[in-house]
Amino acid sequence: MIVALFGATGMIGQGVLRECLLDSGVASVVSVGRSATGVSHPKLREIVHANLTDYTTLESQLSGFDACFFCLGISSAGLSEEQYTRVTFDITLCAAETLARLNPGMIFVYVSGQGTDSSEHGRTMWARVKGRTENALLRLPFKAAFMFRPGIIVPRFGARSRTALYRIPYALTRPLLPLLLRAFPNLVLTTDEIGRAMLLVVRYGAPKPILEIRDIRSLLTFHSVA
Repeated sequence: MIVALFGATGMIGQGVLRECLLDSGVASVVSVGRSATGVSHPKLREIVHANLTDYTTLESQLSGFDACFFCLGISSAGLSEEQYTRVTFDITLCAAETLARLNPGMIFVYVSGQGTDSSEHGRTMWARVKGRTENALLRLPFKAAFMFRPGIIVPRFGARSRTALYRIPYALTRPLLPLLLRAFPNLVLTTDEIGRAMLLVVRYGAPKPILEIRDIRSLLTFHSVA
């Protein structure tokens, strides 16, 4: 399997990258982003690209993929709907449209969020924009597309948020994280679980394109038993 990974420097992306590099079925990973990951591995190739709304000069490097894991995203805190849309919708669709054209057999997996509004008309700004993004991705001519909607995310194995606002509560609650995972398995996912689940949907598919936390947990449980 050859994987394209967007957002590899973010907390979720770090976890997904780790799982891809550990997986013997992944032959290579190409990370695309504005900055390098700082990871050195024989299976990893990095493309540092400043303009994430224009891939014209990169098209020769963006074909031949079996899957794309799109983990790039930001918090909506302090942003207008226009600003949040530019990152969440515009950047995502620019990459996805290019990849769909160059890789018609690709499976595209997008990290969305719990509470996303598929109607696109709800009161919550971020949920509307995420819903619009999901709907647009599902219309593209990929072999398949899956929308992951995690809620509480526990960083593990060195994964770390780039946002200081998030790092503080993670540090304070770290001693409680094992308890949270045991007590609320359908509310909490770890960064490595998200990475493993992404690899599973590429290999085996899923019953539906939009996967809530419970669906992701069921996928992990089923394949660990199988």
